[in-house]
Amino acid sequence: MQTIRQELFTDERSLFHSNGLEITDCVFSDGESPLKESSNLKLSGCLLRWKYPLWYCKDIEVENCTWYEGARAGVWYTDRIRISDSMILAPKNFRRCDDLTLKNVTLTDAKETLWSCSHVNLDHVTAKGDYFLMNSRDLRVDSLYLDGNYSFDGAKNVEIRNSKLITKDAFWNSENITVYDSFISGEYLGWNSKNLTLVNCVVESLQGMCYIDNLVMKNCKLLNTTLAFEYSSVDVTIDGKVDSVFNPKSGTITADEIGELIIEKDLIDPEKTKITCKEIKKTSDHPEWP
Repeated sequence: MQTIRQELFTDERSLFHSNGLEITDCVFSDGESPLKESSNLKLSGCLLRWKYPLWYCKDIEVENCTWYEGARAGVWYTDRIRISDSMILAPKNFRRCDDLTLKNVTLTDAKETLWSCSHVNLDHVTAKGDYFLMNSRDLRVDSLYLDGNYSFDGAKNVEIRNSKLITKDAFWNSENITVYDSFISGEYLGWNSKNLTLVNCVVESLQGMCYIDNLVMKNCKLLNTTLAFEYSSVDVTIDGKVDSVFNPKSGTITADEIGELIIEKDLIDPEKTKITCKEIKKTSDHPEWP
């Protein structure tokens, strides 16, 4: 494998269609698409300063590199790429990639990032930005720290563990999502999803878990969660209190306490939902909207 070390690249497509290079401590500045159509590359300690550095590539290893703000849309249409111990400052990264791993990676401007990707592994990733992981599928996520709304919209076949997600409208239109041992805070969690499972999770959500086909919650806590489960089919076991439950469609709800149970009998059949609860403090037939 040929080694390139401590070089400055400024031309467009400066290493176009390269194969079998080890690129160490180099700077890619000014020129667009410097590594487009390349394969079998190892990048270490490099600085990526301009647009589209890794498009249409295959078999890429990246370690201890930095994408600056100008390196927008950095990795598109690229398969079999591993990135570790790196920082990405630019938005709109990773589109239509297959077999992608990020380990110990920070994305400071992650808006519109990881769209329509497949077979993605995230391990100790920190990201800030809206619409993270939209329409991606076959995801394995461990220790994701996310600050950004509308995450996982349209995602399919996702397993998340040990994560902290501060995200409004997460998991909308998604399918086959399982979250273990995580914290999720954000309004309108999971609307219009199918097969959403939360295990040993702590959730805070206004009007969360509504319009869901097959919601499963096992040993979860709900903090400040109101108007939950509207028109959802549920199999829910809550450790502690639910502030309010609103028009569940069918299934079972088990909790220590429900602050308010709101059932509109002209809209749903209450006989289709079995509620097991030590105390329901208030019942009503319509919600009080703010």
